[in-house]
Amino acid sequence: MDTFADYILEERDLASKMEIVYYLAKKNRIFFDKSVIFKTEIARMFLNYSKIEVDKNLVLTAALLCNVKKVDNAQDIEGIHTYAKKGADYLSTIGFNKRFCKICEEVNRYSNSNPRERESDILELVDQFGGMLLDRPERIGFKPDEALVLLEHRNLKDKYNRYMETFIDFVNFMERINVSELVNMTALRRLVKIHNETDGVINFIKEVSYSYEPKVDKLIEKQKEKLSKEMFNNIEDPNRPLFSEETAKKIMNHLGEGVGEKVGE
Repeated sequence: MDTFADYILEERDLASKMEIVYYLAKKNRIFFDKSVIFKTEIARMFLNYSKIEVDKNLVLTAALLCNVKKVDNAQDIEGIHTYAKKGADYLSTIGFNKRFCKICEEVNRYSNSNPRERESDILELVDQFGGMLLDRPERIGFKPDEALVLLEHRNLKDKYNRYMETFIDFVNFMERINVSELVNMTALRRLVKIHNETDGVINFIKEVSYSYEPKVDKLIEKQKEKLSKEMFNNIEDPNRPLFSEETAKKIMNHLGEGVGEKVGE
């Protein structure tokens, strides 16, 4: 007999997958709000951008479910420290295997689960970065560049995340994409605006899946083509130096040691 885990993992359409979790949340009173959809959309774009060799369907399903026991109260320290483990335990009761539950448990590091799964590193980056972009009762949301600095130098300082550099590249890339012809609004800031202005989970799912995603995906491909063309043109330019003057001097100084004069001497 198929379990809930089988059912949702077999559903490949992300919007339909979101609706399934929405109705599970209404029935079982698990945590599922617009912030989960928001972070899952960031995960989707990151996977499409980076082409990391992971099971995309598994990661996006985990992104939707890793916070099922989240306590939305910054003052509940014990709840903050235990919700990921409690969520993993709950997911095991509805048919998910040990590895999937471990991936979800490692969305944060409070359970000290180790070694960490690759997919968990993606969830961690998306969960923390996405959370900082959104308003909280105690603060307003950070801008993407500010959130990126805090992610790297505060939240995950002295912690190894295998995809940190790739995620930094992704955010910087997304910040170069303007999604509006009328005002200067980058892709991530537009997603925040949609989150803040859309009432209800179902409406937000529809707005993201059927309006935001198609437009931003086209813009991402357009930006990639533009960067590839610029790179190709630079390579084809016979007058463009291969290295900067400073880099060339360092190379020549290094090669010149012991075999001749150094550059600049």
